[in-house]
Amino acid sequence: MSDRDSDIGAFLVGFVVGGLAGAAAALLLAPQSGEETRTLIRDKSIELKGQVESTAADARVKVEGAAADARAKAEKLAHDAKSRAEDLQKRGQVLLEEQKARLGKKGSETTS
Repeated sequence: MSDRDSDIGAFLVGFVVGGLAGAAAALLLAPQSGEETRTLIRDKSIELKGQVESTAADARVKVEGAAADARAKAEKLAHDAKSRAEDLQKRGQVLLEEQKARLGKKGSETTS
């Protein structure tokens, strides 16, 4: 699960850095007035903020889903382990009773 988290984090960082680099290059190379450039910067930053929020929300949903899946698998494994332990305990109890019975028979045969 940690690989998935790091992949999502790397994607988000790459997305943000790429968006900023593209916006900076477009602003530096565009032949516009200062006012137009400031307006463009403001609009692009609002757009980029919306994209980052959307991507972060999607990533959060995926991580929460993965965590729920992991939790369910862990609970199932714990339940299976508990069942196996109970079975082994029952088998051990049966074997113990059988050994006690054998020892009881040997002891009564020796004393008779």
